[in-house]
Amino acid sequence: MTEPQFSQAQEFIRLAYQALRTNNREQAYQYAVQAAELDPHVEDPWLILGAISEPKAAVGYLKRALDINPSSSRARKGMQWAIQRLRSAPDQPAVPTTDAQEAPIVGPTAPVVVRPAAASGTVVAVQPAARPARRVWLNWAAGLLAVVILASAAWFAWPMIDAVLAQSPSAMRPAGILQKPTLTPTFTPTYTPTYTPTATFTPTATFTSTPTATLTFTPTSTSTNTAIPTKTRVPPTKTPSGPKLSGSVPSNIQADQRWVDVDLTHQRAYAYQGSQVVRSFVVSTGISIYPTVTGQYRIYVKYRYADMSGVGWYLPDVPYVMYFYRGYGLHGTYWHNNFGTPMSHGCVNFTIPDAAWLFDFASVGTLVNVHY
Repeated sequence: MTEPQFSQAQEFIRLAYQALRTNNREQAYQYAVQAAELDPHVEDPWLILGAISEPKAAVGYLKRALDINPSSSRARKGMQWAIQRLRSAPDQPAVPTTDAQEAPIVGPTAPVVVRPAAASGTVVAVQPAARPARRVWLNWAAGLLAVVILASAAWFAWPMIDAVLAQSPSAMRPAGILQKPTLTPTFTPTYTPTYTPTATFTPTATFTSTPTATLTFTPTSTSTNTAIPTKTRVPPTKTPSGPKLSGSVPSNIQADQRWVDVDLTHQRAYAYQGSQVVRSFVVSTGISIYPTVTGQYRIYVKYRYADMSGVGWYLPDVPYVMYFYRGYGLHGTYWHNNFGTPMSHGCVNFTIPDAAWLFDFASVGTLVNVHY
């Protein structure tokens, strides 16, 4: 065989496998026959012909593949499958035992016979006799019965399917509902949830303004009957001092730069702008067996919602997530209200209102300083 013939045979084999993957049996048959004609000493064309043939023909083709490669596991598995099919068909003749026996396969329009030539090893296709009319009628009847059964099952099962689809994440949702992004953290594996967390929300304190004292004028009787107003002195209001710095400002922070400080010892977090504390939070960090990492990091991704999971736990739609190191992040928490106590697997838990505020305050690249 010349090199061009070998290359052409390999290309036909590749095209035949591609046709099999798209369930195009006609093209797979044609390419396999052409490959067998060019190179009859390669097992792949015979394996493909065995895969798309009737049981009797499949046994013959797979036996040819085993003659070429006796140790082929694919050919042995295919032979077992073909023999089982042949034994389950009552109208099939005995298993062929010679290489020269004709082997029918499913061709483009009707069964054809592929007969390996004794001298050249090429494949010749000829038309055999048509199938018995009774068997064709039985095949059509069986197919029609299967369609009726499947249609009936779909009709009775549709209410349950419709209910399931209504609960599916892909179901239609009312307008205005905030959807979470389809992007999820790549590092998070998905596990089967073992419990259903109960969302607990912290009410937001509402402050009312204190009325300001006004000047009161009291008329005083005098000899000239002139009213002289008396001014009531209002003591000055003390302005509370600003929050104190929880630690030293990192040396790489600019005067007006925003950054986040996490104090693991006191379970507190602070939003800074330069050296000034803008807002402080009570948080929950990692427990002793899952401690929160310490050091200086920067937020590398933000998610309005993200699913989180680990060994034995799964939390869907965690709000306001900002990852600063691998799977460690700052995020809102709906499954507990025990803030001020370590509760997490290493992340920094905020109340949902605090997490929403910090989500708007920080951005990708914001420094996160974690320390004891």
